[in-house]
Amino acid sequence: MKRATFHMSTRRSQIRPQLTGGSKSELTGYIFGRMKSELNDVPAQTAAGSTLPLVDMIKDDEEAGTYNPFENRKLTHPTTDMETLVHLLKGSLGSGILAMPLAFVNAGLWFGLVATIAIGAICTYCIHILVRCSHILCRRAQLPSLGFADVAEVAFLAGPEQLKKYSRLARFIINLFLVIDLIGCCCIYIVFVATNLKQVVDHYTHSYWDVRIYILMMLVPLILLNLIRKLKYLTPFSLIANVLIGAGVGITLYYIVTDLPALSDRKAIAEVQHMPMFFGTVIFALEGIGVVMSLENNMKNPQNFIGCPGVLNTGMSVVVMLYATVGFLGYLKYGDDTKGSITLNLPVEDVLAQMVKLMIAVAIFLTYALQFYVPMEIIWKNIKGNFNEHQNAAEYTLRIGLVILTVIIAAALPNLGPFITLIGAVCLSTLGLMFPAVIELVTFYEKPGYGRFNWVLWKNVFLILFGVVGFVTGTYVSIVEFSEHLEEV
Repeated sequence: MKRATFHMSTRRSQIRPQLTGGSKSELTGYIFGRMKSELNDVPAQTAAGSTLPLVDMIKDDEEAGTYNPFENRKLTHPTTDMETLVHLLKGSLGSGILAMPLAFVNAGLWFGLVATIAIGAICTYCIHILVRCSHILCRRAQLPSLGFADVAEVAFLAGPEQLKKYSRLARFIINLFLVIDLIGCCCIYIVFVATNLKQVVDHYTHSYWDVRIYILMMLVPLILLNLIRKLKYLTPFSLIANVLIGAGVGITLYYIVTDLPALSDRKAIAEVQHMPMFFGTVIFALEGIGVVMSLENNMKNPQNFIGCPGVLNTGMSVVVMLYATVGFLGYLKYGDDTKGSITLNLPVEDVLAQMVKLMIAVAIFLTYALQFYVPMEIIWKNIKGNFNEHQNAAEYTLRIGLVILTVIIAAALPNLGPFITLIGAVCLSTLGLMFPAVIELVTFYEKPGYGRFNWVLWKNVFLILFGVVGFVTGTYVSIVEFSEHLEEV
């Protein structure tokens, strides 16, 4: 995931961030951009307190209309539309694509295809909501740019009077879910690498060790890799991972499209009780809302991000079609035998297939460091003030502790399919569906209002309910799946 750092200065009790820009590798830092003001001194734990100091915000859209946030962005290295599109594709196309065939197992061939496109359209629309609200709030607060958590905080500060005291809580909740999401993804990466390694080693050594042994064996290498604190030193690992994933997915598609069975051999629609697994997996795979604000903030022409066709629509169309294609063909090829990662279905006796598993396992292992960087920064920025001395030792201790935590969670829950569903249902249904809807409701409350027949209200109520249903059902089904797996063990 790709982000940049913020440098802020205050003016007339308003917060005015300036993006310094950065290299492609620095994109992973964007979403934890902090707003520098007296608010930073307020502990997150007291975010809901009524004594929370508030920043005066411009609430008159007509008065704020003279301010153009795009013209006030100071970017050292702004990205072009094409570069932003590439970053968007890179941020959205990850290991989730390898889980899409399993999603179709839980939905059926044709229902899965239609539902994937529909969910992709809803996720894209929610990103539009978030970016549009960001533009409105930038003008109201006269800020050049806002990150995801910043949008929520400023929305509450500029919204109804009774909600202002919850502005800091809104920021805290979004950052909390981002941390849970990304830590969960790190755990999924560990399970993914371990299961692929186990399959290869089992074939050649006939050892058949428990997958938890492979997970625990990764502990020391992961600790050493994540002691690297600078993003620029992780760039070579990112480049290697991109090459390996690209080659691995390409070869996997070659295996998938070879000797495909007839369409009639697969069920068109699955049982209703399996649908939550489908929803959670697709949301996990598709949802890239954590990166979009950072990409838009770093654009040379940010007005082109949500235009028509626009960078967002173009990129998400490509992403959705790729995920739908891989899911459709993967399920058509392997049917109900499809595993949590489609690479695990590749023939174990084929040397090329084994190389693919190792390539992707190495790529995901290296990607762990980039995924780990963001939650580590969010946590560290909130607690480092408690360590006046020995900050380096404290940071390294935190890094080691978080890596150990992810390994322990992965070893406790080594079932890849339900794990993916759980993270998708819990974190990404909230970040990608519910939070953008809430932000728009707060932003539009006074001006410009909810429109004729309150259509903005009812539309966002639908999005929130859709997210809640996915959250509850996906979480429940995942827990049931985990319970059944533990009983089998």
